[in-house]
Amino acid sequence: MHNRAAIGELLSRNGLSPRRDLGQNFVADANTVRRIARLAEVGPGDRIVEVGAGLGSLTLALAETGAEVLAVEVDRGVVPLLREITEALPNVRVVEADAMATDWAALLGDQPGWVLVANLPYNVATPLICDLLDGVPQIERMLVMVQREAAERFCASPRTPQYGAVTVKISYWATARIAGYVPASVFVPRPNVESALADIRRRPAPAVAAPPADLFHLVRTAFGQRRKMLRRSLADVVPPDAFERAGIDSQRRPEELDVQEWGRLAQEWRAVQ
Repeated sequence: MHNRAAIGELLSRNGLSPRRDLGQNFVADANTVRRIARLAEVGPGDRIVEVGAGLGSLTLALAETGAEVLAVEVDRGVVPLLREITEALPNVRVVEADAMATDWAALLGDQPGWVLVANLPYNVATPLICDLLDGVPQIERMLVMVQREAAERFCASPRTPQYGAVTVKISYWATARIAGYVPASVFVPRPNVESALADIRRRPAPAVAAPPADLFHLVRTAFGQRRKMLRRSLADVVPPDAFERAGIDSQRRPEELDVQEWGRLAQEWRAVQ
């Protein structure tokens, strides 16, 4: 595993520095990466995809478990170094790709059971997780290190300030919980925020029967004006009788509805289209 001095030496020797535009913060603590590997509950026979592998600190810890690791990195300056670091590990394959634009079906094949384990750059964490839940069913579990504020949104309960449209989307596809926290002191460079580990597990079937396009359309519209009552924020979308048939008081606000209630409202809305 790389400590702070080793990361500095690797970067200096290769004429590299952390890229702010890619949100690069490298983990410089062996205990942290081994803890993540342990919490990921992976071992021989498992298939891991790691996004933003960077200099390979987490990659090495994941490889220690005996699982197969597909390390994805977008920074073409770092990729050769990552390949050098992992070249002696037969269970690691490095791919240069942009996780936000890659063909996941081509990358992962059609086999289910993949686990995403990653220290995700803060600027892509939320859209990437949402995209993977929407369109990459091969990934059945995720353990991701993200900004604490983002993790709390992923795992929030209704009627809390953190609960929002992203929470509902994740709740539709998966269960989510915070598995732990990570201090800023373990990163190079040190970020200004604390990180957290979000454990996200895809449900065997979506939480509700409502089509995702319908449900997410209502959720995005309502949370676009989250301080308003539903009868106002959805006035141009949902007729009053749809609220009644769904058993939902239209004077409630969007953050008060759990995913099951959103599902009922989406079904009743669709019924009158």
